[in-house]
Amino acid sequence: MTAAAQIAPAGSDRELVLTRLIDAPREKLFRAWTDPELLKQWFAPLPYTTPVAELDVRPGGANLIVMRDPDGNDLPNRGIYLEVIENERLVITDAYTEAWVPSQKPFMTVILTFEDEGGRTRYTARVRHWTVADREAHEQMNFHEGWGQCTDQLAALVARL
Repeated sequence: MTAAAQIAPAGSDRELVLTRLIDAPREKLFRAWTDPELLKQWFAPLPYTTPVAELDVRPGGANLIVMRDPDGNDLPNRGIYLEVIENERLVITDAYTEAWVPSQKPFMTVILTFEDEGGRTRYTARVRHWTVADREAHEQMNFHEGWGQCTDQLAALVARL
């Protein structure tokens, strides 16, 4: 974890939060979350990859992001954008899939904020889970390490844009 990294305390027993100050304008971070070709370059913690990113970035728009593990197994993730405020905020949930169809097992809602701090960006990923057990399971999947590594990869990518 870099010196600028900070793990904020959870706001509830169903929430995990990761905050970083990234040396790039928020427009670049927002673009890296909303441009499929850019998202594929940083989204999964290495050695995982992201071979598929289909993003309809608008409220009610669906996404499909597929992570691939080192053994070639695909891990598809479907969701819906609940809120899109350009360069400021994205809210995405897996409670629904395409066309507002309820998912088999909702797990989380992700609230991403991009706050300008003089050309740098305060990037916050707030992940709210449906149950305490889901939050605990996400922690056991190494949420902070995995999301932290992905955030490092995101910061490296936006530094090159």
